[in-house]
Amino acid sequence: MPAPAAAPLPETWLASLRPRVRATLNLALALALASGVVLMLQAWLVARVVDAGVMHRLASPWPWLLALLPLFALRFALTRAAERVAFRAGAALRRELRDTLLQRMQQLGPGWLRGQSRGELVGSAVDGIEALEAYYARYLPAIGATALVPAAILLVVLPVDWVSGLVLLLTAPLIPLFMWLIGKGAEELNQRQWARLTYLSGRFLDTLQGLTTLKLLGAARREAEVVARVSEDYRISTMRVLRVAFLSSVVLEFLATVSIAVVAVLIGFRLMWGEMSLLPGLFVLLLAPEYYAPLRTMGAVYHLRMDAIGAATRIAQILAEPLPARAAAGVRLPRAAHALRFDDVHFAWSEGRDALRGCSFEVPAGRVTALVGASGAGKSSVLALLLGFAQAQRGRIRVDDVELDALAPADWLAQLAWVPQQPHLFAASVADNLRLARPEASDAQLREALCAAHADAFVDALPQGAATRLGERGAGLSGGQAQRIALARALLRDAPLLLLDEPTAHLDAISQQQVLDALAPRLRGRTVLLVAHRLRTLELADHVVVLDAGRVVEQGAPAALRTAGGAYAALFASAYAALSPLGGPRQAQPGAGGTP
Repeated sequence: MPAPAAAPLPETWLASLRPRVRATLNLALALALASGVVLMLQAWLVARVVDAGVMHRLASPWPWLLALLPLFALRFALTRAAERVAFRAGAALRRELRDTLLQRMQQLGPGWLRGQSRGELVGSAVDGIEALEAYYARYLPAIGATALVPAAILLVVLPVDWVSGLVLLLTAPLIPLFMWLIGKGAEELNQRQWARLTYLSGRFLDTLQGLTTLKLLGAARREAEVVARVSEDYRISTMRVLRVAFLSSVVLEFLATVSIAVVAVLIGFRLMWGEMSLLPGLFVLLLAPEYYAPLRTMGAVYHLRMDAIGAATRIAQILAEPLPARAAAGVRLPRAAHALRFDDVHFAWSEGRDALRGCSFEVPAGRVTALVGASGAGKSSVLALLLGFAQAQRGRIRVDDVELDALAPADWLAQLAWVPQQPHLFAASVADNLRLARPEASDAQLREALCAAHADAFVDALPQGAATRLGERGAGLSGGQAQRIALARALLRDAPLLLLDEPTAHLDAISQQQVLDALAPRLRGRTVLLVAHRLRTLELADHVVVLDAGRVVEQGAPAALRTAGGAYAALFASAYAALSPLGGPRQAQPGAGGTP
């Protein structure tokens, strides 16, 4: 299995994304700077009107006031345009990152996903990406505006009144300094808070998914108390973060207010002493609050940076996960029934959990091969390796004479159809679920696949037939009905290689035999790897491979193995005597009638 790669630091990873939106953000900053220039023109006109009216007794200030109207409109338009441009930059990056993240999860495969918390992954893909969007759409433009607009104002103020300019120049750095001192502790608290939120999301989603099991075991109330306790801890920690955030805002407002007051007092004294005229004094006084406005905005959105760092930590880890070696391969095979061969394959889902130990066997082309063995023998692991859900640590898997890792994954998967024991049906109509296998399939082809899986009768009995909408995971259908829909979907795909994990699971004896009778002619000419837990399913097999503790102990024709008196014969005899699924416990299948 690929060794885990070290994820980059969150700040480094966030900085690496900036070139993707640099042009758009630069345009937003240019618009913000233009808005600042218009603001200074407005301040000058207002100061001019007041000076003319007070000092020169201007008879009619209306021409000057009317001149302000287009400046107001222009500033509004520029500010609005800057916000829209920054928003578009963040939205574009959000779509790109979400697509990249979901694609990486898909490439890592179910083998990787099974070891992850689903709630945590959903939180990263939804809330985490939203936090990154806000970082690029609001925080970075605010930082740029903080650097440009006060500098532009300072360049105008210094020639007009160097004393006020000096006050602005000396007090402005104090605000970021104190914000950094306070924000340093807030950032650490926020990262812990994001970790708690991720954990809480995962815990809540896992609880919802297992709610039926919890109720059956009488543990629902206990789990509810755990969720309530974790939620309360999260609320308390949230208030701690907010206290620090409010303290930062108070410090910012205090320093900005004191600085403006110092400028106003100095201007007032110099006006009183006659060292300064009203026009420049009023002009500088009007610009002083606007000088600190970008700093206040930065303080208001500073939490977006902390949220983005918390989200980027997990997202960067996922994107840094190494892909399977076959993800970059590109050999294509013709669409045909291929032979499969396992040569000394070793595989473990995790350290200490060996699933296959030197497994070697062959699946002949165009024939039905059954994998049998007790639970935990490694049957599902064989299917997972062929599907690309996992990768063997040692050994080789060949398709004809080509290494499986050398095949183009998309091309290889296009030649497969897979029916698991617990198929997933989506919240869509029966027809939509079937057309996942072949989107262009006609209604007649859907009907044919349903008949082949012996699913046409109960589908016709649904309120709207094949157009009936199902719930997520096939809610509204029994286990056997969902299994037959999945089997019909696999047959509709018309793939040359079928991977069937007990296709008659959850079916009663009559339905089981009907499905097997319908399947038999449709398996001819295909390479079929069939995981068999029931005796009747073995009627389809031309070749049998017996697994025990991850090793192949026997393989050959079913009739020959039954008379050989080996592991297969013992397994067959015990299953027949117990009237239970082959290699499984003596119990009925859920939702079925219970006989093999």
